[in-house]
Amino acid sequence: MELFPAIDLRAGRCVRLTQGDFGQETVYWDDPVEVAAGFAAAGARWVHVVDLDGALTGRGENAGAIGRIAAQTGLRVQAGGGVRSADAAARLLEAGVRRVVLGTAAVEDPALVAQVADRWPGAVAVALDHRDGDVRLRGWARGGGGRVAELVPRVLEAGASAVLVTDIARDGMLAGPDVAGLAGLLEATGAPLIASGGVASLDDLRVLAGIRAGGRGLAGVVVGKALYEGRFDVAAALAACEAMGGGP
Repeated sequence: MELFPAIDLRAGRCVRLTQGDFGQETVYWDDPVEVAAGFAAAGARWVHVVDLDGALTGRGENAGAIGRIAAQTGLRVQAGGGVRSADAAARLLEAGVRRVVLGTAAVEDPALVAQVADRWPGAVAVALDHRDGDVRLRGWARGGGGRVAELVPRVLEAGASAVLVTDIARDGMLAGPDVAGLAGLLEATGAPLIASGGVASLDDLRVLAGIRAGGRGLAGVVVGKALYEGRFDVAAALAACEAMGGGP
């Protein structure tokens, strides 16, 4: 199971929101490149970067910072937030991002997933952010996206190489991940799932790494606030992700 330390960007700074609420923001660091470099020094291979401003506006508000992370840290960057066109995806990928994350656009226009994946095979993930299984759109501000279990097969068929599943109710809460829900989704779809939301301890990571369905495990886990709050460090997290021999 791959570890994706998270960097959420707002106005160029590293922040975390509570349950996706832009009114509940905590600023942790001013320099996202320095933070990402720290992840790399601790052994991380990937970093997950979200442009929170872009998620609201649909524009690449923090594209410059994302490009600098890709260019200066040696990390494989998985990035999204307001990527709603092939041109927006192309700008990130051409700036060195390894995998672009489509959210709202993938639900509203599945053909966009195929368009980007055809040009950059293996370089598209789809983010399905949900409350109780109902997918939310436009920076989590609007419902109507459909059921997460029904959308996973559709986005894979369109060309997604991974599906990032975020339980909004747990995001930023340090309340533990939705183990049962993720296990059920893996069992139902067999998809390369990346879990997000709620991780608070190394035991949470070990449990996620141990999930199996049809011989498959979770492809990855995104961890943000637990790292920022000092619950554990990247090196310990990497060891926990590998403790069960986890992997897709």
